[in-house]
Amino acid sequence: MVGKKIRVLVVDDSAVVRQALTDILDSDPGIEVMGTAVDPFVAAEKIRKEIPDVITLDIEMPRMDGLTFLKKIMSQHPIPVVVCSSLAQAGGQNALKALEYGAVEVITKPKMGTKKFFEESRIRLCDVVKAAALSKGKRVKPPAAPIKVQPKLDADAVIPMGRPQNVQKTEKIVLVGASTGGTEALRVFLEQLPPDCPPVAIVQHMPEHFTTAFANRLNSICRVNIKEAQDGDAMVRGLVLIAPGNKHMLLKRSGAKYYVEVKDGPLVSRHRPSVDVLFRSGARFAGKNVVSAIMTGMGDDGARGMKELHDAGAYCIAQDEATSVVFGMPQEAIKMGGVNKVLPLQRIANDVLAMSGG
Repeated sequence: MVGKKIRVLVVDDSAVVRQALTDILDSDPGIEVMGTAVDPFVAAEKIRKEIPDVITLDIEMPRMDGLTFLKKIMSQHPIPVVVCSSLAQAGGQNALKALEYGAVEVITKPKMGTKKFFEESRIRLCDVVKAAALSKGKRVKPPAAPIKVQPKLDADAVIPMGRPQNVQKTEKIVLVGASTGGTEALRVFLEQLPPDCPPVAIVQHMPEHFTTAFANRLNSICRVNIKEAQDGDAMVRGLVLIAPGNKHMLLKRSGAKYYVEVKDGPLVSRHRPSVDVLFRSGARFAGKNVVSAIMTGMGDDGARGMKELHDAGAYCIAQDEATSVVFGMPQEAIKMGGVNKVLPLQRIANDVLAMSGG
């Protein structure tokens, strides 16, 4: 018996994009496109006849824009929504508003340029749709039919496993990883940090260009300074560095001081940036000087890295199931035995500060 598929409604004014998204989603054995719509009015009629599990939604459309439709959906009949925008839209304020209005994720439309980029976009889109389906408490049984599993690289692809270096006693640093639901979780976390908090580096799964707007938005509402990381940025008190979309971010050390390396590389644990990459580099170059947290998100990115951090003497926190939009990454980290404490979102910042001398 084949398990229940995730039914998706694709809403986009471009026929080419509707067809591309349909082909990509239908290629996954666990997903089926139940219909498409050229604009929100057509989408509303289809929803009245059959409620989808997930909606993919463009932002700029005729007759009614995607943000207005998103607000109507959330107020009248909440359905998990993935905003699928152009590259330019992803870097704008509308993408942030979409998350504030209730979208589960904002991703860029699949890149058609090269086979490699298209395949990465396909993996990302299908993963996000599955995470969106889980975000409202729905559980989809895996299909009985054989699934073609994409190769999933681990952190070895970017930073080889090595013995933790002999870490000098130095200031504590904070490493954080998040995915689905993480944009709001990080806002809650960062709003609680004081202006002179310990250095913080964050990986949030996001499309390229979106992280700039995200970091700027957080910087405008939080007391601590927040910026998108650049290669060579020093980790200093009162500064939060957010990994840029489509780049890996690693922790490095020079003497007793830390900085970040931002670099290209393959998808690791199906993501770029990858939490596993950041956490492994933390285990290797900082070890017991790290306080880490893994937050809401689907999949297992960061779980292995957190176990390596834990084994290197770091203090490791996982967000609890009750406050996670998707309890995937934290659960996998707990299962691997790399977590010292499981906490609700609202208490993570206080524990991080207590354990890092902040």
